[in-house]
Amino acid sequence: MAEAADFQGTSASPARRWLRRTGALLTGAPLLAGLLQLPAATPAEAAGQESPQAASSAGSVSVAVDSLSPSAPSEGDTVTVSGTVTNNGKQTVTGAHVDLQVGPPLETRSAIDTLAKKSDDLQGPSSEKVGGKYTEKFTALTPGVAEPFSISVPADKLDLGDDGVYQLAVALSGKTSAQPWEQVLGIQRTFLPWQPEETGTRTKTTFLWPLISSAHMAAETGSNEQQTPVFRDDELAEEIAPGGRLDQMVSLGKGLDVTWVVDPDLLASVDAMTGSYQVRSPDGSTTPGKNQEVAKHWLAELQQAVTGEEVTALPFGDPDLASLAHNGTNVTGSLNHLKEATDAADETVDTILHVKPSTDFVWPVDGAVDPSIVKVATSAGADKVITRSDSLQDNLSYTPSAARPIGGGTTAVVADSRMSTAFQGDLTKASASTRAVQRFLAQSLTLGLQTGKQRSVVVAPQRMPSVSQAQAMAEALAALQGGNWSESQDLTAAAKAKPDPAANTKVPPASAYPSSLRKQELPRAAFEQIARTQSKLDKFKVILTRQSRVVTPFGRAMNREMSTSWRGRGVAAVGYRDGIESYLNGLVDGVKLIQKSETKLSGRSAMIPVTVQNNLVQGVERLKLRLTSKNPTRLKIGGDAYEEQPVTVNGGHAQSVKFTTSANANGQAEVVAQLYTEDGQRYGAPVTFDVRVTEVTPTVMLVIGGGVLLLVLAGFRMYTQRKRAAAREAAEDDTAEADDETDGPQSQADAQQNPETSGARLEQETEAGSRADGPEQPSDPAPDTAAESADPSGTGERVDR
Repeated sequence: MAEAADFQGTSASPARRWLRRTGALLTGAPLLAGLLQLPAATPAEAAGQESPQAASSAGSVSVAVDSLSPSAPSEGDTVTVSGTVTNNGKQTVTGAHVDLQVGPPLETRSAIDTLAKKSDDLQGPSSEKVGGKYTEKFTALTPGVAEPFSISVPADKLDLGDDGVYQLAVALSGKTSAQPWEQVLGIQRTFLPWQPEETGTRTKTTFLWPLISSAHMAAETGSNEQQTPVFRDDELAEEIAPGGRLDQMVSLGKGLDVTWVVDPDLLASVDAMTGSYQVRSPDGSTTPGKNQEVAKHWLAELQQAVTGEEVTALPFGDPDLASLAHNGTNVTGSLNHLKEATDAADETVDTILHVKPSTDFVWPVDGAVDPSIVKVATSAGADKVITRSDSLQDNLSYTPSAARPIGGGTTAVVADSRMSTAFQGDLTKASASTRAVQRFLAQSLTLGLQTGKQRSVVVAPQRMPSVSQAQAMAEALAALQGGNWSESQDLTAAAKAKPDPAANTKVPPASAYPSSLRKQELPRAAFEQIARTQSKLDKFKVILTRQSRVVTPFGRAMNREMSTSWRGRGVAAVGYRDGIESYLNGLVDGVKLIQKSETKLSGRSAMIPVTVQNNLVQGVERLKLRLTSKNPTRLKIGGDAYEEQPVTVNGGHAQSVKFTTSANANGQAEVVAQLYTEDGQRYGAPVTFDVRVTEVTPTVMLVIGGGVLLLVLAGFRMYTQRKRAAAREAAEDDTAEADDETDGPQSQADAQQNPETSGARLEQETEAGSRADGPEQPSDPAPDTAAESADPSGTGERVDR
């Protein structure tokens, strides 16, 4: 019949095909009975050979279908099946040939799953051989040697009937010396979607195309004005380089009608690479980054790819909503970080990609939800949760539309679990990739044929597909978009579609959350460490003159600490959090008090200097330095037990603050210096030092008193001398007047003729005047402190009055 059909160039009717297949089974029954009556091999013959029972499961020959083109044929197409056959047995297979077999259509989606699990089982569902010239023969198959095959057959020769998904099997038949009769030694089954004509009710399909990576930046930046970013590694450059994972995601998604789901952290990281950046090496050193052009090219390609397409932005860093809901809500400030991550998403995407993203969606891991996850997911403002049908399950005979209300104004967008998980696993082999593509298309077509009503379906694949997985996704999506039963739809439209009233809208309880996912969650300790880091940052930022240089990078780093990408990487997650907290501690310690040694006071009052060192690039302010005496009865500071003074220090400088002290008694007093913020919070470690008061002794007082007495006596003596000199001058003046009256002009002439006498008198008067001015006074004392220094003061530091 097959040959007649080939000769006539027509395809058989469904009734005729049923009669043909039934006849083939009846014809083969006597042959099967004869084979069952053949004598079994003796133990000696069977020694070292495969038993028939062993060969009946997977077969001694493996068959790999590396390509099936087209994936979804139409009328007039020629179907080409290519692959390899490999003899895994120990005997050479003779009379080998590869045939195509077509089985009956698969009516349900579960039937597709069942066949996929038994794709190479010799005892699987029966199918009818296409036969004729559509076969490939091999003289012999040597053990361990792979032989390629390729068979092309017109679609109308496959005897496909009604629309649906057909089983297409590639079988290797032959015989061995141990079993010298022809039998099927290996088989591989796949799926052949058949929808030759357009259907009136196409399924609206939304395919999410994720651009997500792990955290490659922490909080560290350069000390220059540009704050040169520092990357933890150079792995991101490998992902965006030509042929890399993210490069393939962009280039493959460029020609597809998809909804781009983007982590803003990835965009911010690549954007940081377009300029000057540093890469941290394993030994702790940094080297200049060299992939600026790669980053610029990737961003340019992405900007072009998303033009006119829908872009959905996840919260910055792609936070793990389930971990937050189960372990972080009782830790103060955890939900604030989610809100900050959501707020940062819109601005980041808009700035870098120049498109306005949708921020209404959140995407829990694997779409698994419970009431607490939904509550946390919507706490930051999103009102649409991307879930999956294996979490929000339906008890229906068909697949309902994705959108459904779950209460509180929240919409669950339920992705189809079968189609969403079709591309998981290792798809590096062409045969595995082909199986994934055909299975995806088969599920899509069968879903569409379930009812005559149009439905909206969402596909949410794994967050970070590998290169091979991305290639398989692109191949399947291209075939789907070129087929006759589906049309593309963006995510926002899918969320707005009319929900099916029969669909489940009840969120599963917490007990239904998969234990395998719960084991991978971030623990409570992670959120406690994040809260501790935030508390330190809050205290630190208030003293800074340029807070944004610290607040922004640390805020984004704490968003990354909550990332979904840490699942299954617990040790790495701890190391990342420790690194951020340690770096912040180093910055906080950059503003500190310089240690002081014992200080001596040689009097009742003195000025004590305390030095504040600022090793930061920017200045600090809004600090107060408090100096406290532990023994105020012996030593007072500023007239009390303590004194505070404001502190402002420029970046890279030190500032000495001087405090007035007064001593009431001899001995040693302990003094504590402590920095405080304006709100009264302690800042940094205190500095404690001793002040030794060397009170003035009675003997010294007698000496000083004697000196004062001598000064008084000297002053009295000078006073009496001045008084006597004045009296003499007055007497001399009287005598001179008398002489003037007697001598008249003659005396003046004598004065002119004897200048030496007159000069001597002037000199005497000058000397007397000089004596009247008192003794010479000492100069101003030297400063009471040495020049500022960041080094601790020397032992026995002495502070004079």
